[in-house]
Amino acid sequence: MRVYICLMVFMLLLNGCSNRVIQDSGPSHQVDVSGIADAIPREEPLSVRGNPSSYVVFGKRYYVLDSAEDFKERGIASWYGYKFHGNETSSGEIYDMYKMTAAHKNLPLPSYVRVTNLDNNRSIVVKVNDRGPFHKGRVIDLSFVAARKLDIDKVGTAPVEVVALKAGEKHPSLADSHSGELIAVQIGAFSNRLSAENLRKILAKLVKTEVRVSELVNKGKSLFRVRLGPFNNVSLARDWIIKLDKLSYPHASLVYLN
Repeated sequence: MRVYICLMVFMLLLNGCSNRVIQDSGPSHQVDVSGIADAIPREEPLSVRGNPSSYVVFGKRYYVLDSAEDFKERGIASWYGYKFHGNETSSGEIYDMYKMTAAHKNLPLPSYVRVTNLDNNRSIVVKVNDRGPFHKGRVIDLSFVAARKLDIDKVGTAPVEVVALKAGEKHPSLADSHSGELIAVQIGAFSNRLSAENLRKILAKLVKTEVRVSELVNKGKSLFRVRLGPFNNVSLARDWIIKLDKLSYPHASLVYLN
């Protein structure tokens, strides 16, 4: 259960907020998170609406940091899922419980952090693009898949360490945790093949590596995924993420292939 706070920011000022307590849950179907890669720290402009100098929730004023540099804290992590899937976050991005994101009360939006579950030493990297949680003692609210990868989704909360990462900074375990596996870089996913093929053709003119359309069929419905690769080197795949960002494709992500 998560206390959900909608922060409405206009001209860099917090005009107001509302809250409600909603019983939350994950997806009704089984989700394999083994192929979902960590967020990759990159340079991004700060969200205008998500970074007021301060804001008030439940009578308490919270201050937004000017920078995430050298930020580190420990506390309790929680997570949010289905009830907020598809809603706007405080940064204006759409919340997707299948992406590696999180909410934080003070970090600039967006920021990138490494979150380590202190109970099992599992570690992930997420993009902070939302505000919360506002329960006492809780320091970060994770997306469903982020919580699942840390083995928090069933218990609800866990003690964690949160460490801010700089753009281009690698997750210490990223290169080793998937040693020997093939990796693709996914740029987009479409419900119809024509849109996917159009993107593939555009990318083929921009990049000098193989661009494929991969079809996934789930419950009779097709999803056409546009991908570069596969690669057998994490660093090479990460380099393509950075190149695609510069080519105005900022939402590319790593996908580990079975």
